[in-house]
Amino acid sequence: MNNNAFLEKLLQGAKVEWKTLGEVAPPIRGKRVVRAELSENGEYPVYQNSLKPLGFYTSMNCNKYTAFIIAAGAAGEIGFSDVDFWAADDCYYFECPKDRLDSKFLYYFLLKENNKLLAQVRRASIPRLGKIAIENLKIPIPPLSVQQEIVKILDTLTALTSELTSELNLRQKQYEYYRDMLLNFKELNGGGYEVKWKTLGDVLIRTKGTQITASKMKELHKDNAPIKIFAGGKTFALVNFGDIPDKDVNTNPSIIVKSRGIIEFEYYDKPFSHKNEMWSYYSENENINLKFIFYFLKLNEPHFQRIGAKMQMPQIATPDTDKFQIPIPSIEEQKRIVEILDKFDTLANSISEGLPKEIELRNKQYEYYREMLLGFERV
Repeated sequence: MNNNAFLEKLLQGAKVEWKTLGEVAPPIRGKRVVRAELSENGEYPVYQNSLKPLGFYTSMNCNKYTAFIIAAGAAGEIGFSDVDFWAADDCYYFECPKDRLDSKFLYYFLLKENNKLLAQVRRASIPRLGKIAIENLKIPIPPLSVQQEIVKILDTLTALTSELTSELNLRQKQYEYYRDMLLNFKELNGGGYEVKWKTLGDVLIRTKGTQITASKMKELHKDNAPIKIFAGGKTFALVNFGDIPDKDVNTNPSIIVKSRGIIEFEYYDKPFSHKNEMWSYYSENENINLKFIFYFLKLNEPHFQRIGAKMQMPQIATPDTDKFQIPIPSIEEQKRIVEILDKFDTLANSISEGLPKEIELRNKQYEYYREMLLGFERV
């Protein structure tokens, strides 16, 4: 069944009006409240410049089941509240006529049209979305019963995704609990196992990257090429052998140190390189399981991030990692810990396996049905 046929079945011949939002539910600007007026004992969330509440207030100016739009800061973000709340002055909310427009239907349609609103945001020191841009947005008005049926379907799909997300969060907390427990070597004997403490520089071999610019990475990038060049954060390029000097290509499983901006560690076991302000470590010691050390470094990322935060641009230096002390239990114990943490990591974090993949599929399913259910023909 194509999109139009599905909607035609829902509509059963009923007409669909198209009106501007200003005609049917004009945006209402919230009222200013300052942080000093907020209270830990406040009952009502305050929405100001993002979908994360600014705090809580003792009064409310919006009823529950109300759609709203952030107009400054995270301008263009669409929200819906299941509880009474306070809309501050950078938040527009909508009082929908109950005999004509369902608030949740409006919310879902605004999500569908979100890119149109974002295109109207004025990019300045503080991004802003003007009231006129919101008022001029055209929305379809099918019969109320059709609106409610569409909301019911989309609510069900949203709930399925929320359940999976909650399950993923639970798995992540479970993973972190076992990781912290398994890597807790505060006592010298490691809770019954003999543990030696050594510096990272003593047990691993540090390697350099390659001299390359961001523009050159972009130029050389080829989908499915065999060598991955890492830069800061999630930035990378895929290149072929010969695109960079052979001496700069690492083929050993390694721990990559992302040393600037977002300071973190990544384990990689295929051919790679990285920008030369970064570095990496590999092992030639048969008594070292590199993945074990990676997990211990991930656990201690906050330590390195605190060091980096002392600089104007967050960054760490090679001595910060070279001199960092790590526990070395027996190789058998290292392998046992890695096997356990790998299972949790696959379930909680893998892109191609487990819950994250399922959540991604559910999100795509939701977006497909949202586009289909709200794809009314303009007249």
